[in-house]
Amino acid sequence: MSAEESERSRLPFEPNKKRQKPAKTPSKPPAQPQESVKQADKKVAYTKQEMAIPQVVSQRMIRRVAGFCGVPTALGISALIASYLLATYSDIRLPPIAVLLVNMGLFGLGVLGITYGVLSASWEEEKVGSLLGLGEFNTNLGRMVAAWRETRQKNL
Repeated sequence: MSAEESERSRLPFEPNKKRQKPAKTPSKPPAQPQESVKQADKKVAYTKQEMAIPQVVSQRMIRRVAGFCGVPTALGISALIASYLLATYSDIRLPPIAVLLVNMGLFGLGVLGITYGVLSASWEEEKVGSLLGLGEFNTNLGRMVAAWRETRQKNL
């Protein structure tokens, strides 16, 4: 993978992977065994600033989650209230399984809305993204799958 491809596949707020190693201090006792290069790479600590999601991106994700999760969840609560009111104040008796399935479906959509809200937001600070975020969803899902594969390759 070339450096240009690596830069494009990297998340906008992901820290650079190739950091310079800190200089060794002479105060280290010589009796300690030296760590392998693989262990030293794992212990590289990133600052909070490098690991944090930018505020603009975070707010964009929160707005999308509120919409894509909040609407189905509110509809699920409304469906429960409506079925109760229908059963109490009118002669309409809905089958309990129908009420259960409708509510499970709406609350399930709410849970999926959390994931879609985060993945459909543009992860680049300068780019706002589209209203539904279908393009951003495909881009961000691709980034996640690539990161999972890379992690799996490292662990093997």
